[in-house]
Amino acid sequence: QVQLVESGGGSVQPGGSLRLSCAAAGFTLDYYAVGWFRQAPGKEREGVGCVGGSGGSTYYVDSVKGRFTISRDNAENTVHLQMDRLRPDDTAVYYCAADLASGCTDGFTTHPGSVWGQGTQVTVSS
Repeated sequence: QVQLVESGGGSVQPGGSLRLSCAAAGFTLDYYAVGWFRQAPGKEREGVGCVGGSGGSTYYVDSVKGRFTISRDNAENTVHLQMDRLRPDDTAVYYCAADLASGCTDGFTTHPGSVWGQGTQVTVSS
């Protein structure tokens, strides 16, 4: 069964860090571009960043650039989202998505065939 499973969410104080993981089952994640998205209550889903397939480059939106880092662990068939210097406006449900047809030059493009994770809650609050 093809699926993505996210983990690592939780509650943290402003300025803290979290590392989210997006583990793939049933397919080799390294071949796929992987995008991270988030959706805050009452807001539309927004892209956070992505990494291209097979050693492709990364891309981040301006609001997280310099604070978030996406990396691959091919041995674990996993992509990580390291989030540092977290702010209250980073609070959201975070999702990962994988797609063979998407690149990551200036963002991740979803398609009907994109594989999505179930989401993990990140709460930044004092």
